[in-house]
Amino acid sequence: MATLQDLVTYCDERTRRAAYKDAPGAFNGLQVANNGRVSKIGAAVDAGLVPFQKAAAGGVDFLIVHHGMYWDMPRPLTGPVYDRVATLVRGNCALYSNHLPLDGHAELGNNALLARQLGLDPERPFLVRDGEPIGRIASHTGSRAALRAQLEKLYPRVIAIEYGSDAPAAVAFCSGSGNSAIPELAREGVDTLVTGELREEWFNTAQEQRLNLYLCGHYATEVHGVKALAAELGAKFGLPWEFISTENPL
Repeated sequence: MATLQDLVTYCDERTRRAAYKDAPGAFNGLQVANNGRVSKIGAAVDAGLVPFQKAAAGGVDFLIVHHGMYWDMPRPLTGPVYDRVATLVRGNCALYSNHLPLDGHAELGNNALLARQLGLDPERPFLVRDGEPIGRIASHTGSRAALRAQLEKLYPRVIAIEYGSDAPAAVAFCSGSGNSAIPELAREGVDTLVTGELREEWFNTAQEQRLNLYLCGHYATEVHGVKALAAELGAKFGLPWEFISTENPL
């Protein structure tokens, strides 16, 4: 049986976790331990009571999440915070969180996978922070209408704001929140962005700067990385894995 440390070490090294300077509360890596053994891997976008309950009920003892528990810690272990931790401990379920490294990874990252599902090559780094890319840019030869149609087949809800070119030469990808990506587009010579969500004020910017913006949902654009890492981990260690969906519409 694989050990917890085996899986943590592999995930840390494969995602280059230590290379990324993330938000102070992200606390990437192992957040809650178990008894040291792993028999089944789970993947979920968010840490939360419901995904933890589903993981424990399904026999998952190593759960990978994109958004971990500690964004606004320290907190007293009371109320919902206690319920979360208690559910993991009672279920012997370790929790491993990986945020920006699993956005920017060239193979397993959300943004590389967003591009590849459209048949595009995410060859250029985008949103480089402290020397590490978070997003990706891919060359594009089709029409804006075809890009939108592809996205609408892949995602249950797509908000399209189309003031840019009819045939964009490149597409930028920023999973989850794309608010930091908008100011970077002009510098990269790109007028088209696929992201999860944006603040309201960027609509005026899209009109003024002639941008195409496609919002496909924060949650929906960040399922890819955890799935890819869990699948690779399962194959590496001969373990079953499952994706734990919470049907988050946001």
